[in-house]
Amino acid sequence: MALTPATEPAPLHLLFNLGADRYALPASVVRKIMPLQRLKHVPEAPAWVVGLLSYHGEIIPVLDLCQRVFGQKARHSINTRLVLLHYSSAQSLGLILEKANQVMRLPSPAQQPMGLDAGGADLGSLQAQGLGDMIQHISVEGLLPPDIVKLLFPPQGKLP
Repeated sequence: MALTPATEPAPLHLLFNLGADRYALPASVVRKIMPLQRLKHVPEAPAWVVGLLSYHGEIIPVLDLCQRVFGQKARHSINTRLVLLHYSSAQSLGLILEKANQVMRLPSPAQQPMGLDAGGADLGSLQAQGLGDMIQHISVEGLLPPDIVKLLFPPQGKLP
């Protein structure tokens, strides 16, 4: 009897909604999922930068991803969550997401480049899930333009 090599399971993703569409973030970048919190306003920031969160002594900028992508605020409901992400090795980022309540394994080979300019946000790739149903993968690294990175993640000792 021949042994077949074990295949690694597809990576886990956190699924959420932006409007009526489903999106996915790699679970490997998700640090914590929590209810909405009180935030400190960031002067001179774009409207989609909703504020700063103090979390265990760390100051974390929080974005409304629906407003970033579609120009309209996320609906605040019982299913709206604040998701903390590992943005880089030294920085965290918070996202306000609707219906961030499902985790699913999504195979990487099934992803296809989107091929559209999303107004400065790199929204990653698309993946078909069935007849007319798609999940869009979000690229965490592509969410913020360089000028906003400088505003939200100033050099040590300088807060926004």
